[in-house]
Amino acid sequence: MAQFAEVSQKSKLHPKPEGLTLQYGTAGFRTHAKHLDHIMFRMGLLATLRSKKTKSTIGVMVTASHNPEEDNGVKLIDPMGEMVTAMWEGYATQLANAEQDSLLKELKDIIEKEDIDMNTRYPTVEGYYQKLSQAFLQLTQNASNRTDDQKRLLVDGANGIGALKMREMEPFLRSELQLVLSNDGSSGKLNHMCGADYVKVQQKAPQGMNIAVGERCCSFDGDADRIVYYYTDSKGCFHLLDGDKIATLISTYLKELLTQAGLNLQIAVVQTAYANGSSTRYLEDVMKVAVCCTKTGVKHLHHAAQEYDIGVYFEANGHGTVLFSKAAQKQIQELVKDSNTNDERKRAVKLLESTINLINQTVGDAISDMLVIEAVLAIRGMSVQDWDAIYTDLPNRQLKVTVSDRRVIDTTDAERRAVTPEGLQDAIDSLVKKYKSARSFVRPSGTEDVVRVYAEADTQENADSLAHEVSLAVYRLAGGVGDEPKSFH
Repeated sequence: MAQFAEVSQKSKLHPKPEGLTLQYGTAGFRTHAKHLDHIMFRMGLLATLRSKKTKSTIGVMVTASHNPEEDNGVKLIDPMGEMVTAMWEGYATQLANAEQDSLLKELKDIIEKEDIDMNTRYPTVEGYYQKLSQAFLQLTQNASNRTDDQKRLLVDGANGIGALKMREMEPFLRSELQLVLSNDGSSGKLNHMCGADYVKVQQKAPQGMNIAVGERCCSFDGDADRIVYYYTDSKGCFHLLDGDKIATLISTYLKELLTQAGLNLQIAVVQTAYANGSSTRYLEDVMKVAVCCTKTGVKHLHHAAQEYDIGVYFEANGHGTVLFSKAAQKQIQELVKDSNTNDERKRAVKLLESTINLINQTVGDAISDMLVIEAVLAIRGMSVQDWDAIYTDLPNRQLKVTVSDRRVIDTTDAERRAVTPEGLQDAIDSLVKKYKSARSFVRPSGTEDVVRVYAEADTQENADSLAHEVSLAVYRLAGGVGDEPKSFH
């Protein structure tokens, strides 16, 4: 078979170090990066075989985790996110330790033992580019008279995988989106002074990006599952459009299309307590979009979003997606095919169909999210400034208080109210009443003995004061350790 000849040829480019023996364990293969070149190549081969065997997507996790970047590792992940079976862990060890002249024999043995059909073809990365770009081009046909400036987008790739894939995808977009890619991996370190998290935390543009006043920009994070947008105004002020703004833009666009299409489908935005109060009020009071609040964490958001015909969720960090129920997709597809549908309804329902094709309903695809945002802005004829002006974020402040035991704090109402210790929630309620448009909550960290405090109010000074006063209440009532929290002002 030609593919075996190619494997033999390519494997010589990734030779196994003489005398090296490695064992696949719970964490996969973990060792110094200099010993992993042949392992990476061979685990790619094994992942391909596992994918063909299960007829599913198999993950290959390459990570240094929290360790230095040279202390690396690789691990295979089965379709539901679980570890591969013990049998396949054994195959991994065999392949890793096979000498060059016996590698093909090991591969053929696995294929024979597992009865793997090597003639079946599956979707490819190119197929992904084609699907997304085709949906994007169909959507942007509905935008009138777009100038090159409106098509221009500055993208910070965080020196990660998203940057590499955007380079490959660019030709498929046929200049309907004119990307200026920075931090593209050609130089610079992964996530170092760039990327979505850096931009959100530092509230400033990444290094390596030259931004003109008012230019629309976005940043991926290193593994391209988060995205945030931003721009600077004529006064030099930095404006961040985070997950709350993304969820608001997409959900209101979908709500309008549902109305135009005459579809009675339930749409909701799923938020956590950290969502800015202005976004919640705008969605509920102005756009009449239902808002559901869950505990912090993607698994809670995703599960809640599945309860609706259309569920939109984005964490503030830009990690999220849109879910469409099977029933909703079926209704939309049937209406597209219905010859009795009038022109306005037909246009709206076709836009919905193309939007579904553009959205990756598996959480965390910054490229797909970016294309959805760009399509919505184009169709609505909105600039990034128009989008930002939909509502104004309430100033907020997040703090943390070190305590002797975080378990003394128990919460309810999606982490918005403290049940224990006694008196803490009453104290928070009293403090909140002192300030206009104010809100505050506390929740224990999941990993360390600290309590996280969130506060928002009508001014930054008031948000800071409220956060400090709530921190003092936590310190005094929940067993704070060390010095008392100090005031900002």
